[in-house]
Amino acid sequence: MSPSVGVLLPRDIPAGDFVPFARAADEAGFDALWVVEDCFYRGGFSQAAVALAATPRIHVGIGILPAAVRNASFTAIESGTLAELFPGRVTVGVGHGMPVWTRQVGAYPASILTMLAEHLDVTRALLRGETVTVSGRYVSADAVALNATLERVPPVLAGVRGVKSLAVSGRHADGTILAEPVTPEYLAAAIAAIDAGREAPGDARGFAALERVPGEHQVVAYNIAVVRDDAAEARLAARSALEWIGEPDWLAHISPLPFADDFVALRAASPTRAEFAASMPDEWIDQLAIVGTPESARRRIDQLHEAGATSVVLIPAGGDPLAELYSLARLLK
Repeated sequence: MSPSVGVLLPRDIPAGDFVPFARAADEAGFDALWVVEDCFYRGGFSQAAVALAATPRIHVGIGILPAAVRNASFTAIESGTLAELFPGRVTVGVGHGMPVWTRQVGAYPASILTMLAEHLDVTRALLRGETVTVSGRYVSADAVALNATLERVPPVLAGVRGVKSLAVSGRHADGTILAEPVTPEYLAAAIAAIDAGREAPGDARGFAALERVPGEHQVVAYNIAVVRDDAAEARLAARSALEWIGEPDWLAHISPLPFADDFVALRAASPTRAEFAASMPDEWIDQLAIVGTPESARRRIDQLHEAGATSVVLIPAGGDPLAELYSLARLLK
């Protein structure tokens, strides 16, 4: 699988800029356009459908859909519809969902790992054309089969963090989406956890008949990205996009880094997110984002590919989304 570079369509982009952004990403030569389903912005399937219909070439990834609020059979129906209409241009990302959001809508499961594993198994089996009958803790199906024969079965990736969730992805998904920030150190730790899941014997959840499709496990790495001819200006623009990374949910990303203890201490001592971001040393910014001049940003993308990322996805930050997209396009080789 050749390393690729994609771009994320901002979750809060004005509606009138949605299609121009998708078309600009296609015309600029990005390999993939990723759409995000964050509560409570826009739906993943609807965004993907519009982006696919508006562009002739670019691959569209959905990253990610919260499994906790969906029925797996209907995840497969929606995914299969896109794959049937746009063969070979769709990747579907599924996660267990952010706890604060799933609790907010009354959908937080007792076991996020079991729920996600069952959802992934059934979704993938249906997309492969199987007739599925299962009775799981969270997912059940009685002789369910899609009324479609797909020319290209879309990969189903798990968007997760944390050792146990990454192992579930390795065992039950075609690939893994890693949320920002993704450093070479975090990639190494994540891939080790994914590989442990892939090598785990047996399955205790009653889905042993739904075997994995052989093939390479994709690793998609999201990162905040700002490119300027002046590296200091780029770092300044990236800081506000990084201020939330000190929250506890993101510690898995930070713990493999050599400055992890200092990072945690600085966050604890900072009264606000903004003050935390403003206090971070420049060298931390350079590690936590793809940032700087085009030359230094390209080197960082190469480092991430060499560390095991099959796709690096750039999250535009720092200003007008379309202007930032054109700036990031300078990184394409």
